[in-house]
Amino acid sequence: MTDLRPFRVAIPDAEIDDLKQRLARTRWPDRETVPDWSQGVRLENARSLVAYWEHEYDWRRFESELNAHPQVLTTIDGLDIHALHVRSPNPGALPLVLTHGWPSSVADFLALVGPLTDPVAFGGDAADSFDVIIPSLPGFGFSGKPTEPGWDTDRIARAWVELMRRLGYTDWAAHGGDWGAAVTTALGAMRPPGLLGIHLSTPYAFPEHIPETLTPEERRAMDGLAYYAGPLGGSNHVQGTKPQTVGLALADSPAGQAAWIYEKFQSKTDNTGLAEDALSTDAMLDGISLAWFTNSAASSARIYWENRAATMAGPRLSLPVAVTVFPRDIPRLPQTWIEDAYSDLIHYGEAERGGHFAALEQPDILVAELREGLRSLRGVSSR
Repeated sequence: MTDLRPFRVAIPDAEIDDLKQRLARTRWPDRETVPDWSQGVRLENARSLVAYWEHEYDWRRFESELNAHPQVLTTIDGLDIHALHVRSPNPGALPLVLTHGWPSSVADFLALVGPLTDPVAFGGDAADSFDVIIPSLPGFGFSGKPTEPGWDTDRIARAWVELMRRLGYTDWAAHGGDWGAAVTTALGAMRPPGLLGIHLSTPYAFPEHIPETLTPEERRAMDGLAYYAGPLGGSNHVQGTKPQTVGLALADSPAGQAAWIYEKFQSKTDNTGLAEDALSTDAMLDGISLAWFTNSAASSARIYWENRAATMAGPRLSLPVAVTVFPRDIPRLPQTWIEDAYSDLIHYGEAERGGHFAALEQPDILVAELREGLRSLRGVSSR
C-alpha cells in the first residue's frame, strides 16, 4: 500500500451558517407558465425543497454517516482521489469497487455498505461478502478537481486500477450506473490484470447499426433514447458544451444547485409524479449538500465535456458481465442487445421497480442483484 491518507469529513460551522443565510436570501424567479414539469422544476416544489434545506435538514447527521466508514485520500496521476474503503469481517470477501455517476456521489451507496460487507447481520449468507470500495469521481465530492483536460472515463478507469493496487487487491470486481457504468465499461474493455468481471445497471449496449425493422422492445429503447437526447437531455447538452458556465451559475446559488439536481431526481426515478415518491427529501439533500459544500458544480459537469464524443453504443466486452435493468431507467435496452454486446453475460436481471438511481432508490434490490450476479466470480483467480 502506498500514499493512503486517512480522511474524515469536517465541514466548518461557518460554511453551514453561510449556506442557511444564502438560502434565506434566495431571489426567486416568476413561476412557470405550465401546470407540469415540462419547463423544469416547478417554483412551488423548489421553494418547498429549499425551505426544508434551510430549516430542517441536518448536515451533521449525514456527515456522521460518512465518517462511520473508513475513508482515504490518495494521489493518482496528479489528482487526489477520495474513497470509502470498508472491509468485510468475513474471510474470502470479494473486493468490489462501486462507481457513482452524475449528479450522484458516494452517498448513493451508503445503504449498500452494511449488507454487502456483512450480509449475515442483514439476514444473508457470509459467502456473499464483499469488501467495498467507493471512490468519488474526479471533480466530485472530496476528490480533487482536475486542472487540465483529459480526465475521460478511460483515464478514470486507469486510476481505479491503481487505487485497487494500492489498497492491496489482486482480484476484484466492479459495478457502476450512469457515468459509473461508463467507467466500469471502460474497465471491462481494458480488462486489466485482477479484474474478474463487472456488473452494470446502465448497460451501454446499443448496436452500432440499428435494425431497419424493430421489435416492440427495440422500438421502446429507441423511443427512450429520443426522449433522453431530447426533452430529458437539456442539462447533458449544456454540461457537455459549456460546463464552466453552469459552474458560474451554480457556485454562488445553493437554490440553483438544488434545482439543477432535484430535476434529475424527478425525471429519472421510478415515481408517480414527484421525486419524493421515490426518494426521501433527506436523501436528495445529502447529495445536493455534498455538491454545494465541495463547490463541485463546474468540476463535476466537466465529465460530460470530457466525454462529449461518447455514444450509447459502448465497446463489445468479452470478460464476465452481469447486468440488471430497472423498469423506469431511460433508455431501457432489450435483452437481445445486451446479449450481443457482452459475449460472456453471466447474469441478466430485471428489477421489479426502480429507475436510473438504482442504488439510491432500491438498495435492497441492487444488493440482491450484486450478490447473485457476481457469485460465479468467487474463488476465481485472474492469475
